[in-house]
Amino acid sequence: MVNNILVDTNVLLDYLLEREPFFEDAKKIVVSCAKGKTKGCIAAHSISNMFYILRKDFDEKERREVLLNLCSIFDVEGIDKVKLLSGLENEEISDFEDCLQMECAKSFGANYIVTRNIDDYVVSDVKAIEPKAYLEL
Repeated sequence: MVNNILVDTNVLLDYLLEREPFFEDAKKIVVSCAKGKTKGCIAAHSISNMFYILRKDFDEKERREVLLNLCSIFDVEGIDKVKLLSGLENEEISDFEDCLQMECAKSFGANYIVTRNIDDYVVSDVKAIEPKAYLEL
């Protein structure tokens, strides 16, 4: 069975920026999604966040190309009013961005949120799992 996963921004940045010691696991996650072994999605706001974060390492044209490539590999789960309101009303998760990630994961039907920040998702409706642990499933 192919798992549905939402890939958190930090894992995508590990891949794009080749951040060690996390790069290899992040790359395996991306490749698994690219090959269709895993059905992956990205929250729409991750794209705008990465466009901003990557400005130190890539010029505008390169950032657009890199993010377009990610969008060809992953589904992109949008943010709408229902998700925003649910995230704003959720007082169990203190980080609003993490609430939006969880809302996107739920909407996508994700089995897992693949992230290096699993502590941020202790009360998440979707189980958070580190890349290495996901790859060992």
